Amino acid sequence: MVRSSRYGLEEKAAFFAVFDRLQNTTAAARECGINPVTGASWVRKAGLKGRGKRGAGPHPGREEFFRLRSSGTSRKEAAARVGVNIRTARDWDLGIRQLRGCRVYPDGRVVVYNDAVRTVQIPRDPSAPLRPINARFLSLPEREMIQDLRAGGSSMREIATALNRPVSTISRELARNTDPVLGYLPHGADRKAASRRARPKTAKLRGQGSLRDYVQTKLAIRWSPEQISRTLVDEFPDEPEMRVSQETIYQALYFQARGGLKREVQTALRTGRTRRKPHKDPAQRASRFADPMIMISDRPAEIEDRAVPGHWEGDLITGAHNQSAIGTLVERTTRYVMLVHLPGDHTAETVRDGLIKTMSTLPAHLRGSLTWDQGSEMAGHKAFTMATDMQVYFCDPASPWQRGSNENTNGLLRQYFPKGTDLSVYGPEDLEHVAQELNGRPRKTLDWKTPAERLRDLLLTT
Repeated sequence: MVRSSRYGLEEKAAFFAVFDRLQNTTAAARECGINPVTGASWVRKAGLKGRGKRGAGPHPGREEFFRLRSSGTSRKEAAARVGVNIRTARDWDLGIRQLRGCRVYPDGRVVVYNDAVRTVQIPRDPSAPLRPINARFLSLPEREMIQDLRAGGSSMREIATALNRPVSTISRELARNTDPVLGYLPHGADRKAASRRARPKTAKLRGQGSLRDYVQTKLAIRWSPEQISRTLVDEFPDEPEMRVSQETIYQALYFQARGGLKREVQTALRTGRTRRKPHKDPAQRASRFADPMIMISDRPAEIEDRAVPGHWEGDLITGAHNQSAIGTLVERTTRYVMLVHLPGDHTAETVRDGLIKTMSTLPAHLRGSLTWDQGSEMAGHKAFTMATDMQVYFCDPASPWQRGSNENTNGLLRQYFPKGTDLSVYGPEDLEHVAQELNGRPRKTLDWKTPAERLRDLLLTT
């Protein structure tokens, strides 16, 4: 069991105020009357380092992170390069120090994380310099300019042009921060805006009230957070305090789940989840198969323009309840069709063996490549490539047009194998008969030649 520190939050904040001035852990600890070892631990956990300090120190990538940021690198990319979480990188950018169980902000706030998140406001050291505010917020000099231009009779649009800001920014600034008696005062407006930025604020659904009761009532009858949020606007049009976003409701539910009310949360949410499902960046998603895929974007140009024969497109057509299937192969230049018999099932192993058997009947110069979608039946694509010396290229998700010839052929095959029928009743001879009929049809795209004639010409000329 971890023993709690005998020092309070005020002592920690006072220590860091002295440390910022002296940049020496031991001297700051001595001046504040605390144990130097404890002070050194606070400094190390906050990712800081005093002058002349030896030993572990801050994260080894911290200096490199700030060097990358100063050179214009984005926060996400800089964090990836030095190997830290994006939240840690954000804290470094904002000057937030992390201690056990709390976070110390540059303005002196200490946010304590325990059973109930609470904020302790610590007066800032007057000698400490003010940290520059983010450029997306109005600064004090800009507010002073707003006052001067407003006194000179400038319109809000003219003020926005002078400050290179949207007109809506100026309009909201004057509406929110103008004193009803004294008018717009830049320093007072700056203090008001700073007080609103303080985080975390008390959650809307934390305390008792009509809004909380309404949300609980609707969740009990299985309304979704979005339905609750939208209906509040209609039922209480003149009561702005009866407003809550669906995200706030979700956050309240997930917070309750962490507090032990998992069963109640499961009944309130249709998904039954007690924690959020992470949505990964597409670039960070795991590969579809164990063996890496080669995407269609990497396919050579001679395949794309159909100039070289021997490159195929493939897919499955499935029967009733997806219990049976037939493999379809179309040569991109001649539109020649081959059908793959899949007895019993269409697992990755069965499809792999069927494709190898079918492709082995072709001469080597007609075994160039195969383009397929990302269906699970192609999990054995590497073994297929090794057996046939044919590279497999995969289409992008939900992009059937990237295999246009095959999609068109599958539509033609439905004349013979209607949807919802059992395809397992067709044997290899039946599939060969259907393929011969399709290959004997004259095609407009082939100048009314048949695929069989085009393939015959290729075989005779090579």
